[in-house]
Amino acid sequence: MSTVSTSSTPPAASSAAVEDRVAPRTGAVKLLRLPEIGALLGAVAVCVFFLIVASAFRNVDNVGTILYGAATIGIMAVPVALLMVGGEFDLSAGVAVTSSGLAASLLAWYFNFHVWFAVLLALVVSLLIGLFNGVMLNRTGLPSFLVTLGTFFILQGVNLGMTKVVTGNVASNNISDMQGFDSAKNVFAWETSIGSVAIKAPIVYWLVITVIAAVVLRKSRFGNWIYAVGGDSDAARAVGVPVRGVRVVLYLFVGFCAWLAGMHLLFEFNTVQSGDGVGNEFIFIIAAVVGGCLLTGGYGSAIGASLGALIFAMTQLGINYAGWNPDWFKTFLGVMLVLATLVNVWVKKKADAR
Repeated sequence: MSTVSTSSTPPAASSAAVEDRVAPRTGAVKLLRLPEIGALLGAVAVCVFFLIVASAFRNVDNVGTILYGAATIGIMAVPVALLMVGGEFDLSAGVAVTSSGLAASLLAWYFNFHVWFAVLLALVVSLLIGLFNGVMLNRTGLPSFLVTLGTFFILQGVNLGMTKVVTGNVASNNISDMQGFDSAKNVFAWETSIGSVAIKAPIVYWLVITVIAAVVLRKSRFGNWIYAVGGDSDAARAVGVPVRGVRVVLYLFVGFCAWLAGMHLLFEFNTVQSGDGVGNEFIFIIAAVVGGCLLTGGYGSAIGASLGALIFAMTQLGINYAGWNPDWFKTFLGVMLVLATLVNVWVKKKADAR
């Protein structure tokens, strides 16, 4: 009695598919999976474009100006990017920078504090703002968009109201003649040069923050927690990730960077306008999205956010150097945000499919 073979080709095909899935990825695929690759290509394209159309852009002396513009955005874009990777937003980040600078200036002037003591009190204020956002988010369960939008309006009102109460004006008083100002300026607003390129303090602080954030995000357990919380907070909690703690730490990091940026603002210009910072939160978010962050969380990069800040600075200054009408700059930002989001989603889908 003969037996009928039931074997067929599908199992072999299935086995081949499995082998393909577990096969090592090529270098090109690994490169494609990096969130910052799109921002890197974009930065190169923008740089080459303005090198061609704007002669002033080719002047080496302007490199420091471009890097300074990128640094003032990047110092905040990096922590905002980490927050977005964790699935959250901070719409109060822009005014929080102003709050920090005002806190140091108003406290030093009104109470006649030593400037360094006022600087440390401003750090406490900035961290408390971050702590408030994180705790409110955890306790209420409201979307971070709403929580930080409320904080945005609170800080905007406090900045203006307290400044008018203390100074009778909309700007803080000049504290450059107070004890400790010069030494604080040497920390937060120093300037040096490499050849003909001027290097200001925020440039170095921005690079240091970027490196630290990139290492933490890519190489540490806490970085894995950030990705997990942003990808699926319920699943992350189920495997033991301290979701609430991660969120609070991320908001504290935003607060710390807001303090650092606020101190530079104060000691670079000696006074702080109470209305400064409004709208900057969107610039930080745009830089993060251009740098590869998805608005849905779970995907992004600190290096990409810094590249996004660099693209912003090169474009803003490049338009001026080219002699074009700067009124169209905000239109460019909107288009860039939409295109960057579409590209990020497309690149992620293509990378995941390989």
